[in-house]
Amino acid sequence: MNSKTPKESSTVMNEAVLPNDTNVLGNLFGGRLLQWMDIASAIAAAKHCNSVVVTASVDNVSFQNSITLGEVVNITAKVTRAFNTSLEVHLDVWGENIPKGTRFKSNEAYYTFVRLGEDGKPAKVPELVPESDIEKKLFESALRRRQLRLILAGRMKPDDATELKALFE
Repeated sequence: MNSKTPKESSTVMNEAVLPNDTNVLGNLFGGRLLQWMDIASAIAAAKHCNSVVVTASVDNVSFQNSITLGEVVNITAKVTRAFNTSLEVHLDVWGENIPKGTRFKSNEAYYTFVRLGEDGKPAKVPELVPESDIEKKLFESALRRRQLRLILAGRMKPDDATELKALFE
């Protein structure tokens, strides 16, 4: 995706799953993974905005496959759309067993961030222009996800969610 800022709006983060990161079954704690996902997505959002960002919401996190002790977590975070003072970041999480040479999808999620200005208040987010077909699809569907988030947070009436309603008409 192309943005008006010179920075890349994505990041890749790798973490080794160590004993401190696992439960009694040897699986990565879900909370630890969420923490790493928050860090990776915040870096992507901050790169896009070239400023401080704060997490506003986390949604659509589904744990598909466990990542176990000794495996590696690979998180890819990419800004999908910029709104007025907020932006959405999509994350893909993969587990990797290096000795076996296997890689598998663990989960994915969407995080929303708000850009803060120097005064600590919400500030305008730089525009994001999608380039590839996948980027365009994520960009277009981001408005529907945003409307659903706003409805669930009680900040939008369902009747005002024009993009969501269009799916059912």
